[in-house]
Amino acid sequence: MKSLLKSTYSKTNLLIVLLALSCGSLMIAQAGGNDSLFIGMVRSGTLDHGIGLAEGYLLVYSATDEFDDGGLVFNAHSSYLIYTGDGKLFKSVENHMSRSDEIPELVVLPVGSYTVEARSANEGYVRVQVVIRADLRTIVDLDK
Repeated sequence: MKSLLKSTYSKTNLLIVLLALSCGSLMIAQAGGNDSLFIGMVRSGTLDHGIGLAEGYLLVYSATDEFDDGGLVFNAHSSYLIYTGDGKLFKSVENHMSRSDEIPELVVLPVGSYTVEARSANEGYVRVQVVIRADLRTIVDLDK
């Protein structure tokens, strides 16, 4: 009986230690950034982090590049650049997760005016002015 009690006590302690170690690694934060990731939790609402920076969303349907994956053909959207209102490069967007991903990337941007430089299937490389508004999705379809 004493051996069974000691075994149960040891297993309980081990479980508590493992649980504590795993909980300590659930939060990941990047130095210099004000965003963090909590595994298993979803953040909703505005993403101003209490410092007054409103954000909106940008979705760009750029020209696609065909990719043959062993008989399966995918059309991944081509990458593009985002420039600030004063012409400085703000972000380079790959616009797909993998070469077999046909959904353009949803980009979170601070509210403001930007220039998007992307490849259109019909017009080649084009520059388009966009305005990002708080909590709204701006959609750019270069070939419609």
